[in-house]
Amino acid sequence: MRIAVIGTGYVGLVSGVCFSDFGHDVVCVDKDPVKIEKLNAGQIPIYEPGLEELMAKNVDAGRLSFTLDLPSALEGAEAVFIAVGTPARRGDGHADLSYVMAAAEEIARITKDYIVIVTKSTVPVGTNRKVKQTVHKANPDLDFDVASNPEFLREGAAIDDFMRPDRVVIGVQTDRAADIMAEIYRPLFLRDCPIVRTDLESAEMIKYAANAFLATKITFINEIAALCERTGADVKEVAKGMGLDGRIGNKFLHAGPGYGGSCFPKDTKALARIGQDHAVPMQITEAVIKVNDEIKRSMVDKLLDLCDGSFNGKVIAVLGVTFKPNTDDMRDAPALTIIPALVGGGAKVRVTDPQGHHEGEALLPGVNWVEDAYKAARNADLVVLLTEWNEFRALDLERIAKHMATPRMADLRNVYEGKDARKAGFESYVSIGRRPLHSHTD
Repeated sequence: MRIAVIGTGYVGLVSGVCFSDFGHDVVCVDKDPVKIEKLNAGQIPIYEPGLEELMAKNVDAGRLSFTLDLPSALEGAEAVFIAVGTPARRGDGHADLSYVMAAAEEIARITKDYIVIVTKSTVPVGTNRKVKQTVHKANPDLDFDVASNPEFLREGAAIDDFMRPDRVVIGVQTDRAADIMAEIYRPLFLRDCPIVRTDLESAEMIKYAANAFLATKITFINEIAALCERTGADVKEVAKGMGLDGRIGNKFLHAGPGYGGSCFPKDTKALARIGQDHAVPMQITEAVIKVNDEIKRSMVDKLLDLCDGSFNGKVIAVLGVTFKPNTDDMRDAPALTIIPALVGGGAKVRVTDPQGHHEGEALLPGVNWVEDAYKAARNADLVVLLTEWNEFRALDLERIAKHMATPRMADLRNVYEGKDARKAGFESYVSIGRRPLHSHTD
């Protein structure tokens, strides 16, 4: 099949590359000439393990191309996927649909033959019907269908999520559109992947409901972690005991400094706004948003205690700034709350991250970027493990502690055990939801 994908951001690029690997003829379109030039040169604008190699493979096979020219991309296409950004609007939390509607209008004015217009972007309930109205108004004679096909990609594991998904959700209004979508995803049918065919509104809601629920699990265990610290319980043991209950499951029960990224912050705010607009307040989701913000700020207090009540003049090493490992995404990362507080308090902050430098340099002024954890920690008063990249999971703790001015560690991802940190020479070790270890009290 011939498919056009509008938008070469995270969702659009991953989707386009994977569709081409299914065997389809895919043309990805973007308005940014620099981005298209880089893609045509084999360079990807994001960090996603395995994506560059998979893209090169399908470009070489002649199934994948990139262009600024939407009319040529749409020529002969049986489906066009809209995968543009829907950022939260400043002030009201609504998803900004201007890029989606602009793309729909352009498609309507260019296309002559029947086509399925598929919304891949995360959009509020009712958006696909608005897309249909926009297309019909721009071109009343066009024969088309709309479909909702939300993505469920985890940054850092996007290719595997696309190729081996838990499910594919397809919201359609006609059998004709359903048949075309089925043909697009035919390789997954052959692997017995569950395909959820539903209406437009349900497909749109599934995406928001899923992300809000996962954000709730994260925030719940983070609240439990705070209680564990006060009561002497160990949140890792608590999460293990909870997760073995089949009704709960163990995923997303890892205590930490709060969620971030491109989806959870934006989608929880959008769902809360949708609820307000329909006079059905999403009280749990609203509480999750509030608590998550508080959790990020509470990390600053945790670090302040480790620094004897003042950051001023302290040298602090921060390991990891992206919101999670295996991505360069800094959006709503806990680092954007924590590090400015350290700098603002007078600390000299050294930062290291395998992929975060490019985005982080502009977002985190006043810090010193270094090559690795050992250089960051040399002569430091505190080392903060903020993102659990693999290279930070097997550090030589003894080597780090030996070369610090005051060997103190804040492990905000619970990567290590306190007894191991103490054995390595750390005088203080603090984690999330577990009893802290201090040489003057233990």
